Amino acid sequence: MTIVVNMRTGVDPRKIRIAARFILNGKLVAFPTETVYGLGADALNPDAVKRIFEAKGRPPDNPLIIHIADFRDLKRVARDIPKEAKLLAEKFWPGPLTMVLPKADEVPPVTTGGLDTVAVRMPAHPIALALIKASTPVAAPSANISGKPSPTSADHVVDDFYGRIEVIIDGGETNIGVESTVIDLSSERPMLLRPGGLPLEEIEATIGPVEIHPAVKGKTVDMARAPGMKYRHYSPNAQVIVVEGPSNRVRRKIEELVREYRSMGYRVGVMAREEISADEFYFLGKTPADVARNLFKALRELDKRGVDVIIAEGIEEKGIGLAVMNRLKKASGYRVVKA
Repeated sequence: MTIVVNMRTGVDPRKIRIAARFILNGKLVAFPTETVYGLGADALNPDAVKRIFEAKGRPPDNPLIIHIADFRDLKRVARDIPKEAKLLAEKFWPGPLTMVLPKADEVPPVTTGGLDTVAVRMPAHPIALALIKASTPVAAPSANISGKPSPTSADHVVDDFYGRIEVIIDGGETNIGVESTVIDLSSERPMLLRPGGLPLEEIEATIGPVEIHPAVKGKTVDMARAPGMKYRHYSPNAQVIVVEGPSNRVRRKIEELVREYRSMGYRVGVMAREEISADEFYFLGKTPADVARNLFKALRELDKRGVDVIIAEGIEEKGIGLAVMNRLKKASGYRVVKA
């Protein structure tokens, strides 16, 4: 039995206390953040954390992010915190930034995928912060079946986990729509491990140049230092094709691909920033922020409409566009067509 708790109108302290008790008792609670919904458990309870991996079907070497609600809690889960982490936390926490740091002894190996580092962030959502403050540091990957598009509404979580976890907190749709940016600060040179809701440009303006891990651009890695690096992610049931290039040529190429796949008997969906004729169409919005907010919702919705192929319009890889294209390329298995 799964309890769905309605908090669309804001934080309800009584309901938060009830959900926090589930966390403290080793149970699973899905909750909204500003990025996507998270599937939370007590980060310091190895048995509870194991349930996250079991529920998601997540490989055990894919590390989780610990969510905290107070900067003082960072010292509880991490050690040897560099000045860059303090600068970034002062400017961007609460917010869509995850920092990878040396792990504190209190954090069990299962939470970090066996690594000696830990990924930590402070979410900018009142429900998430209230839940963490009322319980404990919370380990929370995205609340979806492993490999599938991340959830941006409680309905998405219900689709994946109803009857499999104890509590789903419905806080409405998330604001950003793609996961947090992950930056590794555990070694001498800062490195971007996953682009996300905080643009790389803003991080570099704060701490200087940041290297980009090859996995961000699609190189296969043997060891994941952060979520989303090693395994297939964000994929709907339908085949996904990404089209990138100058906007006037992208439209023509998408129309060409629609005709080609329909001629072969496929049911074709298109997700783009202007309407294009297809069996099914999903409007992503005009701005890169709109596209990010609607990205996972579009993939899930077109799947529900029963398309065989999804053709997605690519956007420029700057600002939040870098995160959007990272997710789209992973969703497509790096099947990218140049217009």
